[in-house]
Amino acid sequence: TGSGVVVAVLDTGFRPHRDLASNIIPGYDLISWYGQNEDGVSYPDIAGDGDGRDADASDPGDWLDGREGFCSGYISDSSWHGTHVAGTVAAVTNNGLDVAGIAFDAKVQPIRVLGHCGGLTSDIADGIVWAAGGSVPGLPLNQTPAEVINMSLGGYGRCDDDPATQEAINEALLRGVTVVVAAGNDNSNAANYTPASCRGVITVGATGVDGARSYFSNYGTSVTVAAPGGNASSALDPPEKFIWSLGNRGKRGPEEDAVVGQIGTSMAAPHVAGIVALIQSASVAGGHSPLAPAQVSALLRGTVKPFLVNPGTTTSIGVGIADAAKAVRKAYEGVTPEDLATRLNNGQPILDQRVRPGDSLYFQISVPADSRILNIRTYGGTGDVSLRLSRDSLPSHNNVIATSNKTGTIETLLLTRPAEGVYFLAVDAVRESTGFSVLATN
Repeated sequence: TGSGVVVAVLDTGFRPHRDLASNIIPGYDLISWYGQNEDGVSYPDIAGDGDGRDADASDPGDWLDGREGFCSGYISDSSWHGTHVAGTVAAVTNNGLDVAGIAFDAKVQPIRVLGHCGGLTSDIADGIVWAAGGSVPGLPLNQTPAEVINMSLGGYGRCDDDPATQEAINEALLRGVTVVVAAGNDNSNAANYTPASCRGVITVGATGVDGARSYFSNYGTSVTVAAPGGNASSALDPPEKFIWSLGNRGKRGPEEDAVVGQIGTSMAAPHVAGIVALIQSASVAGGHSPLAPAQVSALLRGTVKPFLVNPGTTTSIGVGIADAAKAVRKAYEGVTPEDLATRLNNGQPILDQRVRPGDSLYFQISVPADSRILNIRTYGGTGDVSLRLSRDSLPSHNNVIATSNKTGTIETLLLTRPAEGVYFLAVDAVRESTGFSVLATN
């Protein structure tokens, strides 16, 4: 049920909604900037709460009133976006109110990084580090670090050009924190957006009630898996085309609690963040250790359900739709190397593989006692991969018996008179690689 797991939601903050408040733990307001127009004339602060960083992560509203020089003159009501996302993760459940959260016994740690005009990279990066239990100058240490971070946010630009965000994500991953992000809503290649294209994150695309890719969802090899994000195109569409969660009736400042329907990969990501909380809770309940971020990603990919409508190769949104029940069952039973590795049959290539920087694909090969040779190779496609081979367990820093690291996707490993057993192959992405094949002969 997510018991014992903290999910940090980096967003607009939260409202103490009646169906959420008891699952909120102390977070932080990381917004550090104030509003000025291009002539240096001050407007109400971007944070909207009259101050800078502090321990109050509540959401005062992020409306825009169209004034010239302030947020490009846009006009919009407050979104209460962070509350909607948090409700999907962990709304209180079995209380006869409103909605059910995915991981309803988990705790949500709200970290406010978005205000009236979005957010600064520096604030978001600090939010990632603080959520993971790292040190941020001027802030107290997080006394309840998150095991999962959800970021239903992003902007145009490759993560390779945003080192602050990637470095913050790297620190979170090193601390064992799984980072889940939205793919984006521009019907475009997620490789061109941050943090969707960052290394090591789980990037989530959106599906509609029809099981197909939502018309707005970003796509491409940067996307790990898909989850419900809705596919409404008008406020008049039937309710099942929306994702329903918690919000507020206030058009500017907060008023009474509400249940509201929204769409977006912002709604898909917290479904997966909630599943990650379920996975970690189930693993511990089954007597196992929590899973490392790379194991979580591999488990999610290995337990998906198929798309009801194939999104196609050029607009793919991962390997399938996240399947909570299957992933949780595997985590409770205990994740073995075999669960994380695709089986390679002798002489039968696995075609059209794709992997992005910071991720690895895992394969397993059974070698009989009388084998004279084990030949493993990758070929075709575009990009750059490297190979690591181990025996009896997944490749790690201390058990690799062979490597290959040439430029491109053509790599070869050759063992003569290999010992009988099960060998595990890691295909690591040096840079984004697509369309290549993996073949083993013995």
